[in-house]
Amino acid sequence: MVMHAIQIVDGKLVWQQTPKPEPGPGEVLIQVTASALNRADLSQRAGGYAPPPGASQILGLECSGTVVELGESVESIDIGSEVCALLAGGGYAEYVNVPAGQVLPKPKNIDLVSAAGLPEVFATAYLNVFMEARTQPGESVLIHAGASGVGTAAIQMCRIFGNLCYVTAGSEHKVEFCKKLGAIDGCNRHEDYFQKSILDWTERKGVDVILDPVGAGYLSANLACLATDGRLVVIGLMGGADAQVSLGRMMMKRQRIIGSTLRARSIQAKSNVMEALRVHVWPAIERGEVKPIVDQVVPIQDADQAHALLATDETIGKVLLRVG
Repeated sequence: MVMHAIQIVDGKLVWQQTPKPEPGPGEVLIQVTASALNRADLSQRAGGYAPPPGASQILGLECSGTVVELGESVESIDIGSEVCALLAGGGYAEYVNVPAGQVLPKPKNIDLVSAAGLPEVFATAYLNVFMEARTQPGESVLIHAGASGVGTAAIQMCRIFGNLCYVTAGSEHKVEFCKKLGAIDGCNRHEDYFQKSILDWTERKGVDVILDPVGAGYLSANLACLATDGRLVVIGLMGGADAQVSLGRMMMKRQRIIGSTLRARSIQAKSNVMEALRVHVWPAIERGEVKPIVDQVVPIQDADQAHALLATDETIGKVLLRVG
């Protein structure tokens, strides 16, 4: 059996035939309606972010669609269910198999295409802000790249969970969008010095938690505006991987730096994150309090153009690929 999927051919993204996957024990096969772009896709395409062992080599870390086949021992999901799923790879395709624990029902008030913009970014934001950093109600959070998919998810969750949220973003327009989503205030990273702004806004106390996809380039400023007992969660290295740190200040303020990735975690660990989303976030989505932020929907055959769009840094929220 064959299907169509995006393959990397001479550096280009090409929609062509490839073997159709079959679900193994504990897995379900999803007929894909839509997938979504993530920065990791650009890195993988460039050869810098290999899939975990055993994962599909096809790009795509999330999807929405319809369950068409169940692997052995799967009892929690029915054939015909409309779902969205967190993937280790394989989303840029007509079909993908995925462990059942990484699949969630499509929220009732979200269309099936838009649901593709939920799994990866909401799982990343929830894992790192509320599980790794253990953010408590009333604590303050700084979210870098606030207008990104992860950023827009994190802002909305901070709002519903009672956390003051500040952002950095790449333009005044993006900052204003983040404030409409629930951020208290924000900095244009091209014009403002976020360390000064954060300290001014918090009356020199600093923020309790920082979610950072930049890495080395922001490390010193992050720690300077992190409160006593604060937690910095590093989820990306867009600004480099190597930096010096003042250990004395970290010790005196009891600060913690947490390195985190989602993709390479075990199936059980990812299933735990998805179950937490189902319990704590999915009801808010179904009440209309939280939603996927979708910038554009692009046909899967135009995945090359979609990647170019994401690379401009001009998008807000998610770029989706319509498959079905």
